[in-house]
Amino acid sequence: MDGGTRNLVLRTFVNVEHAEDWLNREVGALALLSGTGVPAPGPIAVDLAAAHCAYPSLLMTHLAGRTVLDDEGLEARVPRLARRLVAIHALLPAERPRRYVALTTADTVVVPEGADAAAWAAAIDVIRKPAPPYERRFLHRDFQPGNVPPSRSAGARITGVVDWAAASWGPADLDVAHCSVNLALLHGPAWGLRFPEAYEEAGGVLAAAANERLYWQVRDGLACSEEVQQVSQPWREAGRTDLTTRAVEERLDDYVCALMSALG
Repeated sequence: MDGGTRNLVLRTFVNVEHAEDWLNREVGALALLSGTGVPAPGPIAVDLAAAHCAYPSLLMTHLAGRTVLDDEGLEARVPRLARRLVAIHALLPAERPRRYVALTTADTVVVPEGADAAAWAAAIDVIRKPAPPYERRFLHRDFQPGNVPPSRSAGARITGVVDWAAASWGPADLDVAHCSVNLALLHGPAWGLRFPEAYEEAGGVLAAAANERLYWQVRDGLACSEEVQQVSQPWREAGRTDLTTRAVEERLDDYVCALMSALG
């Protein structure tokens, strides 16, 4: 031992249903990422059954950087996010993760108070249809600014990607849609519409048909309707006090309306 120190991260699942399964999936995803060139934490030890920790936990290496959720510098950050996601989707792991989970159904959508009823009804009808065909890709499945911290330097390069517990196998459009709705809620609907363009500019490939793209965009957008409080509270705790539950609901309504208007 040379007496040196290093920073580690302990991820603990407190009162989380199926915590062992979530931890197993994250450990598996991190193992698949090792040596791929996609910067992610490295697992050190895992306590699935809380034999040594108070709750099921994963000890892993620490990635430098900080969460950035404000509007400043967004124009430069969005293309960096897109390039990182393209790199993730290009991975061909030796072992495929589980199939993606869609997270919502037409019958569980929660229409916000005062929302455009016609636009939401049309959006819900979109996801009543079967999923369109798609090319299967390696997905992060929770790719959004909170999980892609940039460095503290002026260049603000992305230092890594965290939270791989939901990694799965499915359409690239779904990861893009998830990041898009997060950008829309954090920074306004225009940024949600901008992200798919940035993804293609970075070399990513989305569904060829507009209605197929819309299916995934709407599906992930409507999924947020069921958890606005859970989504917005961590943002407020991180300093975005302007993002009240009501403010986020209004942005979600604006975003859904923008998606449906784009369909024509």
